[in-house]
Amino acid sequence: MYSINVPVPGRVRGLAADLYPALQGFETIREDHSLLLKRLGDADHVTQLQHRAHRALEGAPAVEARIAEIDYFADPPLGSAPVVYLAVESPGLESIHADLLEAFGTVEGLEGADYVPHVTLARGGTLADAERLAAREIEPITWTVRELEFFDGAYRLPVSRISLPA
Repeated sequence: MYSINVPVPGRVRGLAADLYPALQGFETIREDHSLLLKRLGDADHVTQLQHRAHRALEGAPAVEARIAEIDYFADPPLGSAPVVYLAVESPGLESIHADLLEAFGTVEGLEGADYVPHVTLARGGTLADAERLAAREIEPITWTVRELEFFDGAYRLPVSRISLPA
């Protein structure tokens, strides 16, 4: 499964590391942190998929993103619940997501109107643990997204980068 992801700055990874002790009651704690912008699916010829993604993103500018709270999905459409995450506010990323939907279509229940920009921290704990984490105050983190990653989900590695001009 290929996707377009947003790499997060070290400050976001540092916040996730600071929260690690509070995540110990969850079944799965995310070790690597990024923001999934759009699922692209599988392809026999990955270069063609990359080319389509690059074309869809032509002219997309660098955008601002902000994390100011912890939230959770009580009943996610996939996988174990709840999912605790860092909520990402970014009209610019939502606009890029919409452009990618036009080029690649929508995965129902996960994208389009259902899309919530976020950085997953953990999943599979109790609802009480998720509520406790969501009640925590965090110092807001703002950054400029200047590039996106074309990501190979099978190997959990970025394949290439896509620059977003200032």
